[in-house]
Amino acid sequence: MMIIMKPTATEKEIQAVIERVESAGARAHPSRGEEVTVIGAVGDREHVTRLGLDASPGVERVVPILKPFKLASAQLRHGVRSVLEIAGRRIGGQHFALIAGPCTVESRDQVLATANVVRDGGAAFLRGGAYKPRTSPYSFQGLGQEGLRLLAEAKEETGLPIVTELMDVRDLDAILEVADVIQVGARNMQNYPLLAEIGRCDRPVLIKRGLSSTLEELLMSAEYVLKEGNEDVILCERGIRTFETAYRFTLDIMAIPVLKEMTHLPVVVDPSHAAGRRDLVVPLSLAAAAAGPTASWSRFTLSPRRPSAMARRPCRPTSSPRTWIR
Repeated sequence: MMIIMKPTATEKEIQAVIERVESAGARAHPSRGEEVTVIGAVGDREHVTRLGLDASPGVERVVPILKPFKLASAQLRHGVRSVLEIAGRRIGGQHFALIAGPCTVESRDQVLATANVVRDGGAAFLRGGAYKPRTSPYSFQGLGQEGLRLLAEAKEETGLPIVTELMDVRDLDAILEVADVIQVGARNMQNYPLLAEIGRCDRPVLIKRGLSSTLEELLMSAEYVLKEGNEDVILCERGIRTFETAYRFTLDIMAIPVLKEMTHLPVVVDPSHAAGRRDLVVPLSLAAAAAGPTASWSRFTLSPRRPSAMARRPCRPTSSPRTWIR
């Protein structure tokens, strides 16, 4: 249920509604806009309905949320888009950001050189994987704790906030010491215990769409985080698996405007992961930007040490790195 308060509602009236919602065993999720406060009530719908909140002081009306994703629904925010403030950077709404960095942290020289180029090129965030899921158990899986230490050093040198992937809840504390944004990869999009645990921490999370997942499934994954109290969720379209074999994945450009209709959450696009070829990153980035995301995500590194794992993925300019960061 969604309780829409009157513009004239006092803080006392808002708190009274929140207390009544929680007395029925439901969770209250207030969303405070510039003019109107909306309270999402997540729980047994019949119990909340019996409260008769329509007649409560300060309440304008009570509206059912028909979508299965209650807290991620655009309906909850009454048309207001979420804007996240992360280490002095804004993402969401009309704020556009570039997230760039190596797929995998491989060495100190690689990370620091790439981080400086990314910063000088105007990116807002540095991404890099200390832990990496691989299809083959014999492939390089990342440097782990050493990779996190190198990311922390890059953050200190450049001032860029860090986005890095969490694969195992046992690594959460170590990740929290370094990451400004926790990334949930496509393979873990439906790892619900992991999502719930992230929802209990106070760190923004970026959730990548699964290889064969629908938009509703992506939003339901976000719901697991939101339900636990973490409101700072970012969605990422990174390409889906189709019958086409000419490129790695099919970047679902249509998902961007559709997600913006369905949810208030910021939407990020990862053109480099979808393409798997550096020559496609710029045209895909431009096409995605025209569709209206709030950020673009690019895998970028200088002189990757493991060509078998990296060569087809990142942008790796040989002359001016600024030609693609724009």
